[in-house]
Amino acid sequence: MLWFLAACTLPSFTVAYLATALMRRWAPAMGLIDQPAARKVHVEPTPLGGGLGIYAGVIVPLLGAVLLAWIVVKMESPPSWLPAEIAVHLDGVLYRAGKLWAILAAGTLLVVMGFLDDRFGLSWRYRLGMQFMIAIALVSGGVSASVFVTQPWVGQLLSVLWIVVLINSLNFLDNMDGLSGGIGLIASVMFAYIMLTATTEPRWLVGGCLLVLAGALTGFLCHNWPPAKIFMGDAGSTFIGLLLASFTLLGTFYDETMSDRHVMLAPLCVLAVPLYDICTVVMLRLSEGRSPFQPDKCHFSHRLTDLGLSRRNAVLTVHFATLATGLGGLLLYKVEGWAEAALVVALVLCMLVIVSILELASRLKVEKQQP
Repeated sequence: MLWFLAACTLPSFTVAYLATALMRRWAPAMGLIDQPAARKVHVEPTPLGGGLGIYAGVIVPLLGAVLLAWIVVKMESPPSWLPAEIAVHLDGVLYRAGKLWAILAAGTLLVVMGFLDDRFGLSWRYRLGMQFMIAIALVSGGVSASVFVTQPWVGQLLSVLWIVVLINSLNFLDNMDGLSGGIGLIASVMFAYIMLTATTEPRWLVGGCLLVLAGALTGFLCHNWPPAKIFMGDAGSTFIGLLLASFTLLGTFYDETMSDRHVMLAPLCVLAVPLYDICTVVMLRLSEGRSPFQPDKCHFSHRLTDLGLSRRNAVLTVHFATLATGLGGLLLYKVEGWAEAALVVALVLCMLVIVSILELASRLKVEKQQP
């Protein structure tokens, strides 16, 4: 397992770290500079384009891994250095490679669109329309979940919504140094742990892809941790959201040997804080008659800074809140029956109530300070 962990994370970390370092030098010449503004927390012009480093950190290792799998399959016998538990799954890797290429192709479209949005600015309606088209194409290609409903269209509809919501959720979270990248890292590690250890048989392909994403995000965060030297931009945040959504749909969180189906709630627990943030922010903007995609400082992280926390501590608070709900998702695999699972869900909901109380306290404080 340690060999597999290193093989997945070290190449992606190295590629992402180097690619992001190059983007720090090239971004100004490409016009990718994020200028300070009233609704932004940074005070100095900062390069954009770090998302291209994350993209490279994912694409290059995965292309190399599939190429290596194809070469090994063509051999008469697998090499001695390749663990037997990995070698027996190489045919399956090549069999499912088509879905992986579809996800990476969809991610490439999002990266290009995010790059253009970072450079020139695109209408939110155009971006949302493209996201729905990409999600529908992926679901039509088999990147979907049944959610144990006999009518296939129900699972397909929920899968499309899941992809679009997660794309925008990670994008919305990209409002402070290290926030969106850290949330993506926590989620990818949590999901990889489930895929490789919590199920009856390890899901090597999906677990490996999630570890590759975790390595790429770690390499990027070396440049983005407060104070950030570069931002990921929409090209990075939307790419992360798509990969997390797609891999959670491809991953099998439940199998027939498990006593109950409550483990299907694990993704909702792991991503409870990002999902809460996007839901509350969108509802607040709509209630005020504003566009749901209009930038503001109504996110949980902004509320924490209004309460007096530094930006670094606000980011760490959101990270640990996500880690707490994510551990609840892992705990679902240790309990039997819906009654015990309800306790885990209640624990996650209590964490979200704490978040809402902090947000309300911040809002009241800001209203008192206004003339």
